[in-house]
Amino acid sequence: MLVSMSPQKIDRVGADARAATFTKRSLKKETKLAGLRLALSMTDLTTLEGADSPEKVRSICLKAIHPDTSFEDLPTVAAVCVYPRMVGIAKEALGDSGVRIASVATSFPSGQSCLETRLSDVREAVDAGANEIDMVISRGAFLAGNFNLVGDEIASVLEACGSAHLKVILETGELETYDHVRHASDLAMTAGAHFIKTSTGKMAPAATMGVTLVMLEAIRDHYLATGKMVGMKPAGGIRTAKQALHYLVMLKETLGDAWLSPEWFRFGASSLLNDILWQLRKQRDGEYAAHYDITES
Repeated sequence: MLVSMSPQKIDRVGADARAATFTKRSLKKETKLAGLRLALSMTDLTTLEGADSPEKVRSICLKAIHPDTSFEDLPTVAAVCVYPRMVGIAKEALGDSGVRIASVATSFPSGQSCLETRLSDVREAVDAGANEIDMVISRGAFLAGNFNLVGDEIASVLEACGSAHLKVILETGELETYDHVRHASDLAMTAGAHFIKTSTGKMAPAATMGVTLVMLEAIRDHYLATGKMVGMKPAGGIRTAKQALHYLVMLKETLGDAWLSPEWFRFGASSLLNDILWQLRKQRDGEYAAHYDITES
């Protein structure tokens, strides 16, 4: 594929300043409660450790379906994200709950293997039942200016996904500049990504409001140019319900109400879920629960 060699220049100071304004909004109690429930429904619960076991995956899936059994009407989370070899376990555990199965593939998190190996990862996950594939781009190739190679690899992974949706992870902490973040976002969307995602969560910095705003604005411009909606997933570093609400304000004011749905926006931050539940209990009961009253998984 042919990729533009004239990426947009991004004013980093200006982008960070705009992003900071979204943290200043005052939310009424009803709006805050609705935002907390929406953030919960947008969360991707993730377990991506070398020590992952079928039992741990089943436990995560149970929490995905029933985040807090002290509530009768909470939504499920959006998805459970696991390694390809755990997809079958997750599929069995989630059943017909409606929670989607995501899998990191393409030699996550480094992406440092040959393309055929990465495509084999994708096919394994999809054949086992994954609804979504989270791939990492070749950051080394991108930073070396091999944009056509990166775009062609994304297109190849998209083809291997079949009917599964593709989330393209930019690993923004390694891209060095907001100019590169914007260029990589445009490249991924041009190659057919259903979602663009900030980070693997395996390195810092991961998601920040500034880098997320740059990506949201890329999505807005892509939509205005093509009419095609693309989703967004900030991942890593979002740990509190207050932070999640800031991101939702930014999402609404940048892309509008159409993107306020798990179909188009996700949080890749498993530790976020417990703080959301803690805040929801506070709204319901008028006092904070003990942290140990909310299970880790």
